[in-house]
Amino acid sequence: MRKASITRKTAETEINVEINLDGTGIYDNQTGVGFFDHMLDQLSRHSLIDMTIRAKGDLHIDDHHTVEDTGIAIGQALTQALGDKKGIYRYGHFALAMDDTQINTALDLSARPFFVWNCDMPSPKIGTFDTELVREFFQALSTHGGITLHIDKRNGFNSHHIAEATFKSVARALRMAVEIDPRMATSLPSTKGAL
Repeated sequence: MRKASITRKTAETEINVEINLDGTGIYDNQTGVGFFDHMLDQLSRHSLIDMTIRAKGDLHIDDHHTVEDTGIAIGQALTQALGDKKGIYRYGHFALAMDDTQINTALDLSARPFFVWNCDMPSPKIGTFDTELVREFFQALSTHGGITLHIDKRNGFNSHHIAEATFKSVARALRMAVEIDPRMATSLPSTKGAL
């Protein structure tokens, strides 16, 4: 079973993440940051990765540590659940339109983290949520999931739509990449012999 459970505890946060790569997009995410929970729900639903996340963080300071550390823990869980990566498609891409916004995502589950972010946010806040934390989350996910991740905004002027389209686009690309390729179900998608 391609499942994982990660607990990450620091002086700033305590994060528990459970995922199932072969799920149906069932989610139960509670981080104490309402908008972020909504984004994590989108990540789960559109990737078809079941996610249960519990986070306790130093929200009296701000949301930064909670959001970043959740990205770290999800990245670690993905690495654990993927195991040796035999049979996966490995690559994923998705162009997602949401109202005024279009986000293009391309990723490689390469074990070589590299992050490219071309996705400016017009406003500094979505409600009380700092929009710069969207980038911080995906940077942490890329680094700790060993993902080469490129996110590009083609269009968009509404920060809520941009953030949500980004989570959905990454989710759809991730869904494609973690799927088992029936033509290569027992093979590693690399000529190197390791990922």
